[in-house]
Amino acid sequence: MSRMAWMGLGTVIFAAVVTAAVVGSPGAEKELPKPYGQREDVAAYLDTLVSQHEFDRATLQSLFENVRQRQDIVDRMSRPAEKVWTWGRYKNHLVDEKRITGGVEFWQQHASTLDRAAKEFGVAPEVILAILGIETRYGKIMGRFPVIEALTTLGFDYPPRAKFFRKELTEFLLLTREEGKDPSTLKGSYAGAMGYGQFISSSYRHYAVDFDHDGVRDIWLNPVDAIGSIANYFYQHKWRGEGPVALRVEVRGSEIDTLVGTGLKLKYTVGELQQKGVIVDGLDQSLAANIYKLETDDGIEYWLTLHDFYVITRYNRSHLYALAVELIARGIKERYLATNLQTADSQ
Repeated sequence: MSRMAWMGLGTVIFAAVVTAAVVGSPGAEKELPKPYGQREDVAAYLDTLVSQHEFDRATLQSLFENVRQRQDIVDRMSRPAEKVWTWGRYKNHLVDEKRITGGVEFWQQHASTLDRAAKEFGVAPEVILAILGIETRYGKIMGRFPVIEALTTLGFDYPPRAKFFRKELTEFLLLTREEGKDPSTLKGSYAGAMGYGQFISSSYRHYAVDFDHDGVRDIWLNPVDAIGSIANYFYQHKWRGEGPVALRVEVRGSEIDTLVGTGLKLKYTVGELQQKGVIVDGLDQSLAANIYKLETDDGIEYWLTLHDFYVITRYNRSHLYALAVELIARGIKERYLATNLQTADSQ
């Protein structure tokens, strides 16, 4: 689940206005929200943690006495870019030169690890690198929000997805106990995602691997474990690594527009889409596929997507995200191969 800082630009502006208003009002004081440890709904939740997972009640109470609601997190969650941005704007923001050059550099630094991940899990280096580039710019931006505050705020004060985030809060507390981490110190995105690959807590517990075999699964600070964990995530979600992920296609007529949408499941076959006007050659007509009609600065694009594209959306449930991963991966691979060729020619 990728939850980037740029999604909250409106929140930053809003916060600045509120701050100015408070400072500008003589005698005005900003009232802090009640600590979660003093709320009845949280007390009931803590009782469940004690009875179902054998947590110490006093330790939990002390932890949540220092956790308060973060309205800025709720605001950010309410305005995800995937829902309001066109593909053109989304692509311009994510598919950039820095992510491609950064991916090439990271590949050069960790070539043996990426090669091993490709052999063990069948996931190409450029795909792993594209995820790392989008999520944290290769470990440079891992998030500044206390994870405990993010998950508690969303689990108790964000009704649209409270059930999901309360479950993730439980997963986080179990994770920190298992990994020997202090839950009050860990930071991540405003949605509670952590580390190089911005894993949510349940993904960390289920898919993170100790790829350097040092006895610790560490995707916070260890790029080797991060590479292996992302590769394992895709492997566990049935990554095939065969054939194209997505193809930009031309179409005949307007009949195909009755099939386009924003859903993620592969609802058609290549043959069915061809019959509706999609122009594509060289693909097995029985392959499951989907079709998207996307708005760019230069007009409309049609994209045919296949199995591994759907797998990418298991990492972040957005077709725009998956397409950005695919384009960044292409750019990284092309640049990496060209750089290696130039190096070989100069020797």
